[in-house]
Amino acid sequence: MKVQQKDITIIPPDPKYDSHIRIEHKTLNVAAYCRVSTRFEQQENSYDAQIAYYTRKIGMNKSWNCAGIYADEGKAATGTKFRDSFNDMIEDCYAGKIDLILTKSISRFARNTVDCLRIIRELKERQIRILFEKENIDTMDNTGELLITILSSQAQEESRNLSENTRWGIIRKFEQGIVQVNHKKFMGYTKNEDEKLIIIPEEAAVVKRIFDLYLQGLGTYKIARVLESEGIRTTTGKEKWHHETIYKMLQCEKYMGDAILQKTYTIDFLTKKKVMNNGYVKKYYVRNSHEAIITKEQFYLVQEEMKRRSCASERSTRKRYSSAYPLSGLIICGKCSGTYNRVSWQNKSGKSFVWRCRERLKAGTVQCKQSATIRESEMMKLLSKLFNTIIKTDPADSTVYLIKTKAVLIVNLGDKGEFNDDDLTKQLLNKVIERIVVKDEKTVIVHFKTGLIMEKTLS
Repeated sequence: MKVQQKDITIIPPDPKYDSHIRIEHKTLNVAAYCRVSTRFEQQENSYDAQIAYYTRKIGMNKSWNCAGIYADEGKAATGTKFRDSFNDMIEDCYAGKIDLILTKSISRFARNTVDCLRIIRELKERQIRILFEKENIDTMDNTGELLITILSSQAQEESRNLSENTRWGIIRKFEQGIVQVNHKKFMGYTKNEDEKLIIIPEEAAVVKRIFDLYLQGLGTYKIARVLESEGIRTTTGKEKWHHETIYKMLQCEKYMGDAILQKTYTIDFLTKKKVMNNGYVKKYYVRNSHEAIITKEQFYLVQEEMKRRSCASERSTRKRYSSAYPLSGLIICGKCSGTYNRVSWQNKSGKSFVWRCRERLKAGTVQCKQSATIRESEMMKLLSKLFNTIIKTDPADSTVYLIKTKAVLIVNLGDKGEFNDDDLTKQLLNKVIERIVVKDEKTVIVHFKTGLIMEKTLS
């Protein structure tokens, strides 16, 4: 049997993948990546110089098509999350728009060993090469990965040392009481030429109003709505106020002229992840570090009130504190420990208001069988009598004296010299009373914040 002669045709490789052809002679879509991590003047010059260099280099080669110059300024290389141009470049690589990437060095490309090797390998699978000019490494060369691993690890270690040196400098500033604040997003303050915090009068007025409204009984949600209705904008110029922002402002000690430094702690220099400093490292409390907007007394009154509302919310299992009425959040059921809600009643004598156990309102007698219903008018009359008794009591009793002093400071009694129902505001009751426990239809137990407990009978 005659054997047919084989006819073999050699199909040459795509020129851009042929290793026998020098890179500069191949027709390729070439991109360049440039990066500087800080915005110092000398680095800015380096940034511009890198862009100009690669634009010129790619343009001089007739076999190369410029696929773009990707550049990140002021971005660290320990991660890729915030390097927008870098991420755009990788996406273009995956889309087949780039065949070759030119970059100055491994440290310019990535200082995270894991990220560096992962990206290089992913691009290598797609036959996309990277040239690191300083180290003279081509990622398509099989001998290059070992060098890349060693050099990227070295770059990562340099970043760690830089991070530790930077942190050392920051700690020295903390020890000197130097306050570092992003004043661009800090309502009430800006910085002068000496980097010292100074007050912005218009914004300071907003801060004072927020603290005043809170002490008047309003919650953070309602304060936000009040500010919006009055056309007051946030420090970033937005019309909408978020209650979380107001909550943080009420807790910010800087408004009383003090500063707690190192509230957060960076646990990983690569990811830059920060956590609340709950004892990981030292904190520094600087008293009178700058001019105050509110008094220390007012600040501590707000903190005390926030704690009281938080406790009331936990007892009532409500999601947030209610500030609608003077008695909101104060009356507690003596049977199930639930909070009382205000309910309107309509009868022959007209409309009236009563307070009833919230658990009983929701599920009837299944949850709370014996809770008492309290008339609002009777409760207000009882509290008026109680306050009038307190202000006439011998000031030798310290617990009573504290109540008397705080109550008179909050309410200006004028010529009348005694309290009436109209004087019982949310602000007054929140400052003085911890809770009012309903024992039965006619008996309540008033717990004051000073520790005084009084059992009284409703009329």
